[in-house]
Amino acid sequence: MSAVIWWIVVLAVLAAAAAVGAVIVKAYLSGTSPREVFFKPRAEPRIEVVEHASIDGKRRLILIRRDDVEHLIMTGGPVDVVIETGIGEPPKRAVDAVTAPATVFTRAPRPYGTAGGSAPAFEEPDVALKR
Repeated sequence: MSAVIWWIVVLAVLAAAAAVGAVIVKAYLSGTSPREVFFKPRAEPRIEVVEHASIDGKRRLILIRRDDVEHLIMTGGPVDVVIETGIGEPPKRAVDAVTAPATVFTRAPRPYGTAGGSAPAFEEPDVALKR
């Protein structure tokens, strides 16, 4: 009977050694440490306290950031108040249809060489008539 128990203990130790060896080989092949096989790295927190300031003995202003958007909160009074939200958030604009730019001039263009009327602004002198 004791021989059977001895063999069970030996097989259990060999199985545990094989499991540890498999974890080490997997970690070596993936380029990570063996502890990362069991304990994944902690994800970055999505929320953090950026700044805080004491207003008086009871009230505090707290600036928090969640997903790259900041919110200003006042705590400690009879109720907690959100003072400003969406700080640092880019303005949301609806995508408009592409329109042609508006023209600067609203009048019709004049022909070349006219000042305001239909007569030319500059008349060529007739050299042949003056001689």
